[in-house]
Amino acid sequence: MRYWAAAKAAAGTAEEPYAAETLAEALDAARTAHAARPEFARVLERSSFLVDGAQVGTRDHADVPLVQGGTVEVLPPFAGG
Repeated sequence: MRYWAAAKAAAGTAEEPYAAETLAEALDAARTAHAARPEFARVLERSSFLVDGAQVGTRDHADVPLVQGGTVEVLPPFAGG
């Protein structure tokens, strides 16, 4: 998982591996791993996600499959335009 901007600050890292079959599983594991950083869960709630370069959009995260060695990018709202 790659974290950008506020997500990176809230996680305390720019990226970390995941072991999950769906985006929902990966995000649940990340929330658990960063439970001591409550801002992290708040940032995830507001974030958009890219899985292997494709926008997740409004799809149910449980229906978004992940592949081993793939990339999940966590994109919090950005200021400006």
